[in-house]
Amino acid sequence: MARNIELLNRRSLAVPRGVATALPIFIARAENVEMWDEEGRRYIDFAGGIAVLNVGHRHPRVAAAVRAQLDDYMHVAFQVTAYEPYVELAERLNALAPFSGEARTLLLTTGAEAVENAVKIARAATGRSGVIAFTGGFHGRTALTMALTGKVVPYKRGFGVSVPNVYHLPFPVPHHGIEVEQTLRALQYLFAADMPPEDVAAIIIEPVQGEGGFHAAPAALLAALRTLCDEHGIMLIADEVQTGFGRTGRMFGIEHSGIEPDLVTVAKSMGGGLPISGVIGRAAVMDAVEPGGLGGTYGGPPLGCAAGLAVLDVIEDEGLLERAEAIGKRIIRRLEELAVRNDLLPIGHIRGLGAMIAFDMLEDRGSDAVAPNGAKTVTTRAADEGLILLGCGTYGETIRILVPLTASDAIVDEGLAAIERALRA
Repeated sequence: MARNIELLNRRSLAVPRGVATALPIFIARAENVEMWDEEGRRYIDFAGGIAVLNVGHRHPRVAAAVRAQLDDYMHVAFQVTAYEPYVELAERLNALAPFSGEARTLLLTTGAEAVENAVKIARAATGRSGVIAFTGGFHGRTALTMALTGKVVPYKRGFGVSVPNVYHLPFPVPHHGIEVEQTLRALQYLFAADMPPEDVAAIIIEPVQGEGGFHAAPAALLAALRTLCDEHGIMLIADEVQTGFGRTGRMFGIEHSGIEPDLVTVAKSMGGGLPISGVIGRAAVMDAVEPGGLGGTYGGPPLGCAAGLAVLDVIEDEGLLERAEAIGKRIIRRLEELAVRNDLLPIGHIRGLGAMIAFDMLEDRGSDAVAPNGAKTVTTRAADEGLILLGCGTYGETIRILVPLTASDAIVDEGLAAIERALRA
């Protein structure tokens, strides 16, 4: 059996250093919430493949659906000859769309591809080019989505001049000193100084920021953006790549606000581990693009469609929206107990929607000042305790929890016990 260190040496010679891996571990096997590395060590997965595994590793129903599809065909290209799984998945997503009225769905392969196409569609529908995003937001690594992403390091540094006509507003995070009023004031400054609203095609926002630190967009901000978009004919895009498919306790994170977007980007947990993504949008907006203007060789791949249909069945049949709420409450309750202990590293700003939970490492107990890069120490210690955790946040201060929604209470508690051990001062 290949050992982790041997594979690390091979990796260093075969893979460019720009592709970072958080932990020096090579996985050999996974099942639901558990993984085993090449040396046979067991880990509890609180990362979920970066929010891809809401239904867990290798869910039996997803695996069975993929095997059945594999027996029929693997690829034909929807632009050449269509196939029913694509249409059926689009129909089901249209029925779930978090907005009123008729919907259409375009299926693709990656989250970045979904965001790129959402912007293309918004530009076609409005005849405009400008796009507004937010600091701390993450939308992908392609040229356009990198421009939309509101964080320089490590996503933008060294890659040259950014795509034009993309602007950023400060995302409201009270303990960072930014309130909704300041964000909206900055928007008015942007309209006055850089780009009038009649030149803006879209505003894109994550209902809960992912890489930015799991900060939820305040309902007041979303309501104000909806009003501005209606007033000026701007498309509101909800980037649900990380928040979608039950993670927040709703099918889509935007549903917590009661605000309806015009376009929704989806990916990650949509395929239960297989690559598939999409754009769900209002019918009139989606149909603004001429035939042939949308698509891709692998867009809406048959295996991904089969997996996506099975994921929707699992979410409904296993009550995973309700389970997300229960898991989230359990985790937050335990974190709040840990936050008041003097024998642990100081943590605070415990937050989350459903099972999309995060907390910050603090400089001092009871302070709002975060510890820059403080998450790395804890994620490394957690791995030593048999738990896979991820950091995030503007300053590398945030620990995020993305445990599969299929996790039992017992394994959630086991993971939380590992966090406790990792936080010991």
